[in-house]
Amino acid sequence: MKKITLLIFALLFSTLSFSQDIIKLFNRSTDFFDLLDQKKFTDAHAYFDASVSDKISAADLQKMWETFSEKLGKFESASGVESKTKGDFFVVTVDGKFANATQSFLLAYNKTGNMVGFFVAPNRSAANYLNPAYADTTLYTEKEIYVKTPGHSLVGKLTIPKNAKNFPIVVLVHGSGPADMDETVGPNKTFKDLAAGFAAKGVASIRYVKRTMVYSGEFGGAFTVKEEAIDDAVAAVALAATVPDIDKKQIYLLGHSLGGMVAPRIAALAPELNGIILAAAPARTLTDILVEQNKYMFGLAKDTTQAMKKQLDERILELNKSRVTALGNMKPDSTILGLPASYWIDLNKYNQVEAVKKINKQRILIIQGGNDFQVSTHDYELWDAALNKKRNVTLKLYPDLNHLLSSQVEKGSQSQYETPSSVSETLINDLVAWIKSKQ
Repeated sequence: MKKITLLIFALLFSTLSFSQDIIKLFNRSTDFFDLLDQKKFTDAHAYFDASVSDKISAADLQKMWETFSEKLGKFESASGVESKTKGDFFVVTVDGKFANATQSFLLAYNKTGNMVGFFVAPNRSAANYLNPAYADTTLYTEKEIYVKTPGHSLVGKLTIPKNAKNFPIVVLVHGSGPADMDETVGPNKTFKDLAAGFAAKGVASIRYVKRTMVYSGEFGGAFTVKEEAIDDAVAAVALAATVPDIDKKQIYLLGHSLGGMVAPRIAALAPELNGIILAAAPARTLTDILVEQNKYMFGLAKDTTQAMKKQLDERILELNKSRVTALGNMKPDSTILGLPASYWIDLNKYNQVEAVKKINKQRILIIQGGNDFQVSTHDYELWDAALNKKRNVTLKLYPDLNHLLSSQVEKGSQSQYETPSSVSETLINDLVAWIKSKQ
C-alpha cells in the first residue's frame, strides 16, 4: 500500500508550519550554523541523534565547513526559510549567506528534535519569481519603512504611485505562520504582486515582515493572535495615515487568509480605516478548516483502505483537541497541535462573521477563489448567507483563483505553489475599482 501522510496546512498556505516546535527547530538550525562558524565542531556534532552520530564525525563537519568557506567565502548568517513534514521527520530549509553566494541546506530532525540529516540543497526557487506584466516599475516608487510597536520594529515597504496626489493606501496583513513582507511561497510573492498592481493603478500600499519571522523567540510560550498579527497591523494602519499625499478618507486593510479572518478585530481598533478586504478568509473556526483540509487530502490520495481511513479518523480526533474555549486544568502555554492553549481559546471565542455584522461605518469586500483548497467556497457561502443583505458589504467569488490569488485550472495540492504564478490581474483591477469607488 502506498503510504500517504495527511498534512495539517497552515492557514496561510505556506510550507512554513507555524508551531512552537517548528520555530524551535528554526532556532536550533541557525544555532547549528553559528557553532560551525565559531569552529565549535564538537558542539555542533552533539546536535546529531545517536542513531547517526557515528556516521558523521566532528572532523567531517570541520572538513565540510572549510570546503564551504573556500567556495562561498566568509559565512555571514543563516536563516530558516521553510519546513516540511516528511513522514515522521521534519525537514528545515536554511539559507546560508556567505560573502560570495547564498547556499541552501536541508536539516532533517526526528520527533525528539535531534538532527538525523544535514545536506546541501538546490538553492530555492525564489529566484524564479516572475514580475507580472502589470508591475510597471516606471509608474511607482518603493521606500523602506518600519512598523513599530513597543519592543518591536518590523521592516517593510511603502509602495507609492508616481506623480499622484490624494491617493488611497492599503495595508497588507499576512496569513498564519512566519512570513516575509512579500508573503513569499516558493517562487510566488502574493503581497509583492498586490503592491505592484495597486501602485501601477494609483493605489499605495504598506507591507512588512511578520513578527513571527523576526521575533520567533517570543512565541515559545503563551500568546494569542493579538501578538501574532493584530498589534502590528494596527500600528501599520496608523503609519499609513501619516504618509504624505494620501487621501485620509481612503485608508484600507487587506487581510489574507488568517489576516482576513481577524480583519474585523483590527478594524475595531483602527478607526482610521475606511474599509477592509477579506481575501480567502475563513468564516469558520481554524479547527474546521484543518479538518476540511485533511479530508480533502485524503480524497486526493484515492486510498479507500481501512488503514487509511483509520489514519484520517485519528488525525481528526487529534485536530478536535484544538476546539477548546477555556483553560480548565491546562496552563496558557500548554501545547495543542504545536500552538499554545491561549491561542486556540482566543480564536475559538471569536466569531468573525458576527464581528463583520457589527461593522456599519466601514466598507467591507469579501473575495474567495473557487480553486482554493485551503479555504474553500463553503466559507464564501457562509459569508454570503450571513452578509449579502448588508449594505456596506460586497462579496465576489472568483472560480479560477487559488489561495495565492492566482488563476489555476484546478484546485490541486500544495505542489501547485512551487510553480510561478502571479496574482490575477482581473482581481487587482476589481480591487482597485472597489477601493476607488468610495461607495
